[in-house]
Amino acid sequence: MTTLHNLGFPRIGARRELKQAVEAYWAGDLQQSELEHVGKSLRQRHWDLQAKAGIDLIPVGDFAWYDQILEFSCLLGVVPKRFGQQTDQPVSLDTLFRMARGRAPTGTPAAACEMTKWFDTNYHYIVPELAADQNFRIARESLFDQVEEAKAEGHTPKPVIPGPLTYLYLSKGDSFDGADDSGKLALLDTLIPVYRQILQRLAGQGVDWVQIDEPILVLDLPDNWQRAYLRVYDQLAAASHCKLLLATYFGGLENNLFTALELPVDGIHLDRMRGNDDLGQVVPRLGDKVLSLGHINGRNIWRTDLDAALEALVPLHNELGERLWLAPSCSLLHSPVDLDQEDTLDAELKSWLSFARQKLDELVLLGKALDGDTSANAGLQAQREALQARSNSARTHHPAVRKHLAEASEISRDRHSPFAERIAKQQAALKLPAFPTTTIGSFPQTKAIRAARRDWKAGRLDDTAYNEQMKREIADCIRYQEEVELDVLVHGEAERNDMVEYFGELLDGFAFTRFGWVQSYGSRCVKPPIIFGDVQRPAPMTVEWARYAQSLTDKPVKGMLTGPVTILQWSFVRDDQPRADTCRQIALALRDEVQDLEQAGIQVIQIDEPALREGLPLCQGEWKDYLDWAVDCFRLATVGVADDTQIHTHMCYSEFNDIIEAIAALDADVITIETSRSNMELLDAFRDFQYPNDIGPGVYDIHSPNEPEVNWMVQLMEKAAERLPKERLWVNPDCGLKTRKWEETRGALANMVTAAKQLREAR
Repeated sequence: MTTLHNLGFPRIGARRELKQAVEAYWAGDLQQSELEHVGKSLRQRHWDLQAKAGIDLIPVGDFAWYDQILEFSCLLGVVPKRFGQQTDQPVSLDTLFRMARGRAPTGTPAAACEMTKWFDTNYHYIVPELAADQNFRIARESLFDQVEEAKAEGHTPKPVIPGPLTYLYLSKGDSFDGADDSGKLALLDTLIPVYRQILQRLAGQGVDWVQIDEPILVLDLPDNWQRAYLRVYDQLAAASHCKLLLATYFGGLENNLFTALELPVDGIHLDRMRGNDDLGQVVPRLGDKVLSLGHINGRNIWRTDLDAALEALVPLHNELGERLWLAPSCSLLHSPVDLDQEDTLDAELKSWLSFARQKLDELVLLGKALDGDTSANAGLQAQREALQARSNSARTHHPAVRKHLAEASEISRDRHSPFAERIAKQQAALKLPAFPTTTIGSFPQTKAIRAARRDWKAGRLDDTAYNEQMKREIADCIRYQEEVELDVLVHGEAERNDMVEYFGELLDGFAFTRFGWVQSYGSRCVKPPIIFGDVQRPAPMTVEWARYAQSLTDKPVKGMLTGPVTILQWSFVRDDQPRADTCRQIALALRDEVQDLEQAGIQVIQIDEPALREGLPLCQGEWKDYLDWAVDCFRLATVGVADDTQIHTHMCYSEFNDIIEAIAALDADVITIETSRSNMELLDAFRDFQYPNDIGPGVYDIHSPNEPEVNWMVQLMEKAAERLPKERLWVNPDCGLKTRKWEETRGALANMVTAAKQLREAR
């Protein structure tokens, strides 16, 4: 029988139980023992679910209180000195939380560790901070405890750990220089012995297989990193009594294929949804290794074409027999938990979809069919009928949208004047001081706001009452910003549930779930819309809210939109046409909204693109095509305004060096970025490129509840001024304030404005 395994399962719970428990613990409403009970219950529930579905090897170690890389940093004792960790003591749960967010129920607050995107997903990981003399040790027992938990429940655990080279590659440290990060490789001599201890302990627990994730093998690796693999895995294999399954995902191995095949591991997993490595080259070089293939898409929600998968798998099964394993393409962390919960999706659309739990069923069905089990026939037929129904549905195509898209090539992608001329006109119109202050857009979503939205959607609050309450929230937000003396205001987005979901609800071609949550970072979960058909804007989406907010103040109020690439990236996107076509449809809808905002008297319009870097393909050979159409979509949405209308954009938690030319090509008048956690290091890319437009480097970390000090923000801006001209610098937080509380926000923004005033006085 074909072995079926899973690379990881969503940890948040079908109803976001982990989020609720963690946040209650942070707030002091839950004891640590109660929190740990919730975590244990979720783990057992998810293991049971996978086992009952028919999965043979159950992943253990994919659970994390905040992030799996942070969990492993704590296991290895990689805790920066500012957190006061004793080198002979275990790393506590509260230390883990302080590393993630700067504060926990116990321990002294400290600056949180840097956070960035996990490859090209919307999931974020906490970046390990390494010292040149880093000491590694087993400093946390959670992985080994969870193995014992799984065994006690009668499961066959397959521990999941990040590979040593991936862990080092994704880390940072002040003492590491060079474009290839070669200094990190020197740490292998002290890191590998600890990995060997981990594998030996797992073997002592009776573990047969260990999944060791090395996703950097799908990147264009420097030669010295590629060469390090054989040396590292020779040492691991020599000390391990477990079998090692090398897991890669998010792409093909390409130039690293032969390196991976040479490693002394017992199996290798390949992503067949986003990778297309030549299996004709793989199979002859396997030796006696297991080949695990991922034909079930772990990153999208459409049903799998099982017939196409079987066509590819049957010849391999005939050749490899039991050495051919099946799994999803990657961890199901990126998929919602259970489609069966959804009671608001119409039956037709629901029949096209597959969430994490259903993907396990697809995997089991695929395995049975591959093994010749005739009980799979009915399931295969149902799958065919669902795919055919989707293909034939009139809901997916709109002739008017197709016509508009075809005509879009005739629309200019250029502003009327270059930036130097535009900014002079904008300054004359807006009359802003030096170091102008603003926020990124959202203000705290209070319990009252959420309750009103919940009552409105449930029909307990009519449209008029809901709109009046949102207007009161907007008025309060404007009043506070005037009191604190911000320069460019926002309306606070009280009426918005999510920066993508809100727009999707007002555009044709989108559908929504009730419980389709996925983890973005820590306790932050998002509910991506489903783009199933052609996209168009039936009516203005934000104009009346922006017009109302602007009527309350003489200061400029920004119109706030989410950009086309981000709406695309943060949705589950149809897979029956090129992503670029879907993105241009969204851009055309936003273009209409931008022009309507301008007509309504809004002088500053922000179109956020935090996902621009996230969408960059992992292999450089594919970058140009993506960046060409991504930049084209942003400009298509934004360039149809007058010179004195100021276009802003925002990006966060990304490395910009490799896409700085594309960022400049957006030609936004002002870009705001995250730089507080990175201590302004990200500005080096803008300095080296001589970025020509205005920029707002975030001066405080909104993901931490700690109140930023005035002197700290002044110092950060002074560092920024060493890199870029003062006259082009704005002062702002690093991201939106939606997840913060008002009591945290008031002091933070007041300090930020004070810092800006001090900077002006020092000019």
